Parts: sequence; structure tokens; C-alpha cells
Amino acid sequence: MIVITTPTGGIGRQVLDNVLDALGARDDGPALRVIARDPGRLTARTRERAEVFQGSHTDPEVLGAACEGADQVFWLVPPAPGADSVEGHFRDFTLPLCEVIARRDVARVVAVSSLGRGVAKDAGPISASLAMDDRIAATGVHYRALCPPFLMENLLGQAAALRDTGEFRMAYATDRVLRTCATADIAATAARLLLDDSWTGRADVPLVGPDDLTPEGMAEVLADVLGRPVRVRETTPEAYKASALRFGASESGAQGLADMASAMDAQGFYGAAEPSTPDTAPTSFGRWCEEVLRPATLA
Repeated sequence: MIVITTPTGGIGRQVLDNVLDALGARDDGPALRVIARDPGRLTARTRERAEVFQGSHTDPEVLGAACEGADQVFWLVPPAPGADSVEGHFRDFTLPLCEVIARRDVARVVAVSSLGRGVAKDAGPISASLAMDDRIAATGVHYRALCPPFLMENLLGQAAALRDTGEFRMAYATDRVLRTCATADIAATAARLLLDDSWTGRADVPLVGPDDLTPEGMAEVLADVLGRPVRVRETTPEAYKASALRFGASESGAQGLADMASAMDAQGFYGAAEPSTPDTAPTSFGRWCEEVLRPATLA
């Protein structure tokens, strides 16, 4: 039995599609369950192949029912910039899972986390996700934490600015390497682990793309893909916070994003000369720009 959370989200949807593709029309494969706030957003294929539990995976009753007898669980805490507390948001999601594991209803958990273990400090959502890992792993469940650096998809929110002004902003030194990862690679690795019942113990799974680009280098790649000049403008964590507040984030949520940006820049855990991991993160920034970002700028 495989349980997938956030099945309509940016990563969870891709995980679900990969699992469904792998299972195909097989009747002898593992059963599949999904937890969805709005089942109407699920594809027809999902509704045909999966048992759907309506609600949030922060709800102990919904989560407990979906995970009863589960072999594998895909776990992702959705972003909540409006939350009263970043740490509290992650804790509220994770504690019900730990209770389910304690009842021995779950054998293995594959979760989306972050690079930065042992390095990142006071890093907002990154620190909260690393604390989530420790809390889940402490239950003794077999656990794999998927650990990407900066997600390429973070740039999609600036697709319109790239189209209209040829500019994007980053609260990060523009001349310092920033390692990246495409969400498609996270999803492919998650699906592979969910369909494998042989792994045990706890481990981090780094997902580091093949590029060692600075934001200025990213601008050069973008210019080549988009066929126009592109520049990157360095902004500040304070400006990042102010922007988040304008878009409806809570004070805590906006401060968490600012703390994350400050830690990324000052502590360098997303820019360290860490080797790429082609088995888990083969997608280059250029390829992602061609396949994902360029179509978004044309929309």
C-alpha cells in the first residue's frame, strides 16, 4: 500500500503521475491511496486507480485512516506563508504522522526536506524541515529525506517579470554559486523509492543538479534560452520579507522566508562545492529553462 500526500501540488502531482505510470494497468502492484483537500482537482486516472481520502494530512483521523496498513508514505509539508508559526506549521503536520507510525501503521516514509543538515541554522522553513526529519526518524520508521538545494521552480513566480522586463530578483549574492534542482527529479526519485520495498534505516538523499551556476550565470542561460537580454538584480532579505507581506504572508511566514534567504546567503549551504548527483538530479538548468520556464514566459 502506497499513500501519497499533496497529490495535486507541484511535487506531489508529479510523484503520483510517476507511480501511476509505473503501475500501469497492473492488478498485482501495490494498492494506492491519496489524501486530497479537493478531490475534484485529481485526474480521472487517479480517481479510477486510487482510493481517495478527502481532507488534510494534518488531520489525525484522515491521516490515520489513509495510512492504516500502509507500506510506503510520500510525505510533504505544504508551504503556508500565512501560518502563525513556521515551526508550528511543520510540527502540526508531523506529530500526527509520528502517532500513526507509533501504531505501526507505516513501514517506510519518503519525505521532501532540504540540503543543509548540520550547517543550516535559523533558516526558517529549511530549519523546520530538518527538524521534521529528526522527529520522524526518531520513531524508528525506515526513512528517506529527499534533500534538494534551491528549486528551479522558485523562478516560475518571476516568469512575467522575465517576459516584460528581462529581469529577475534574488536575495542571494549574484556572483556566488547556487546549486539547483528541478522538482521533476525530486518526484522521480520519490516514486522510485516508493516502489522499492527493500531499503531500510535512515538516510538523506541529496538531489544536486549538474550546474555550478551563479545567479549571474543563470541570467546568461536564461538570455540564451529566451533570446533576449536578461539581468539579475540582487535584493535583500528585508525586501523579500516586505514583498511576502504584500502578497498576504503572516509576519511569522514572511520573517521565516527572510531568515531562509539570510541563511542561504550567509551560511552557503546551497552553494557549497558539493558534487552533483546524476542518479537523482540529472536535469540541467538550461534544459529546465527550455522545457518549463520558457513556456511559462509565453503564457
